[in-house]
Amino acid sequence: MSFLDRYESAAEDRRPALVVSWIRTEWREFFAELRERRPIMHTPLLTLVTRFADVTEVLSRERVFTVRLYAPRMDPFLGGGFMLSQDDTPLHWAERGLMQSVLPVQDVPRVRRMAAAFADEALDRARPRGRVEAVAELARHVQLRVCREYFGMAGIGLDELSAWSRAAQTDIFGNLHGDPAVHAASLDAGARLRDRLHDLIDDRRARLGCGGAVPDDVLTRLLRGRPPEEVAFGDRRVLANLAGLLVGSVENTAQAVAGAVRELLSRDDAGRAAVAAAAEADPARFDAHAWEALRFAPPNRMIFRLCESDHVLAAGTPRATLIPAGTLVFACVSSAMFDADAVPEPDAFRADRPSHTGLHFGYGPHLCLGRHLGTAIVPEVVRRVLLRPGVRPLPRAEAGIRFGDPPSPAPPLTRPAHPRQAASW
Repeated sequence: MSFLDRYESAAEDRRPALVVSWIRTEWREFFAELRERRPIMHTPLLTLVTRFADVTEVLSRERVFTVRLYAPRMDPFLGGGFMLSQDDTPLHWAERGLMQSVLPVQDVPRVRRMAAAFADEALDRARPRGRVEAVAELARHVQLRVCREYFGMAGIGLDELSAWSRAAQTDIFGNLHGDPAVHAASLDAGARLRDRLHDLIDDRRARLGCGGAVPDDVLTRLLRGRPPEEVAFGDRRVLANLAGLLVGSVENTAQAVAGAVRELLSRDDAGRAAVAAAAEADPARFDAHAWEALRFAPPNRMIFRLCESDHVLAAGTPRATLIPAGTLVFACVSSAMFDADAVPEPDAFRADRPSHTGLHFGYGPHLCLGRHLGTAIVPEVVRRVLLRPGVRPLPRAEAGIRFGDPPSPAPPLTRPAHPRQAASW
């Protein structure tokens, strides 16, 4: 029986749970059926959008499909409004521009070298055991080190940063049912993070004022910058944007690295081609292998938006559908990347795909702020793993992996578990 037949035959109160379970464990098969039979699917809780053209329409219409639902959980954690929780506002555009100026593309080689060094350190520490836990010990560790050394959070413990990031991500992106305990944990984490960042900002500003030596990191650049007075980019805004970098980078990077490693090591031909590319003198020649792997193992399967006004989606096509105001809409980016209308031979593993077919960093006005850094960090960490002779994934039972439970992309009915993945060599 097809997914839609099972959905229609189920009791109405069981239908949301069925959809959630399919997205978690059978997302490719489920989305393939939706693209063919019901590309815009209404459910009692939300609407799923599965075709490439429709997904990009949702993500590019920021005044219709807004990020307003992020604000009640994101803003309290960060201590104020933030660009990721606002659409087409002066704060969004001004602070996005400022942050892009202190996260320049010119830093990509430097950040890539950092990621390589941090990954090698983690792998070397794990080598005597013959295995590495690829989420916490490797991927999260690397990104947390980047947060300290490049973003400017030096002096804060990695365990603290990790716990605070996890609490925020779970609440902001996974707590759709509003569990008060999850929200309280995020508020506590945000307060602790802001206290530490206040101290870092005060110390750095004092060192700048007396001409002391300071590192060239994002914090220093923000404090040295002189934006127009109208922008009102004071220390509180510096703090909110630094904290936002932590929230936006750690969990997504960890899931992306673990997913790409697992996917490449699970494929014979593609895995061998990736290992060969990893050994080439130019590391960038490897990157496309990692991004193609992430099409099959996306860290974020969906991006949610709130429809603010009645909107006909896919107008002028046979699938044109009215999305009523107040609808929670999930733009299924993982499904869009398998849409044959936009991605040739979508079921084939091809490392030669043009970058515009990938939606790994979102699309439209909320395209990931640090995507050029992510395009360096994620493939470089994966590459460092594949450079280790004899690396292989452990059996699922031995590794304790919950393959169907990423931390945030599916609408959870309960608090998501912390995923783990291990590899051995």
